[in-house]
Amino acid sequence: MSHTIQHDDQPKGGAFFFDLNGLRLAEMTYSRTNPQLIIIDHTDVDDALRGQGVGRELLNALVTWVRADGIKVVPLCPYAKSQFDKDASIRDVLN
Repeated sequence: MSHTIQHDDQPKGGAFFFDLNGLRLAEMTYSRTNPQLIIIDHTDVDDALRGQGVGRELLNALVTWVRADGIKVVPLCPYAKSQFDKDASIRDVLN
């Protein structure tokens, strides 16, 4: 199942998220250390969506964005770190 992932980017950080009827059910947040480096600091998926791959969809959207904008990533969030450890195909965005 594919969800519509949205992106809110602010000067100091932002989030990739999925919401339903205005309620944010999943999000991956990041803080910005400079224009070319972000730190993924948190991932949260509502229990109702667990096991549906939403966390990975959030990460895939983030990876697509950073690749397009030449941004590097430091994954401090345990979920994001585990995904980078498991999948060599996305490690090109790591700092």
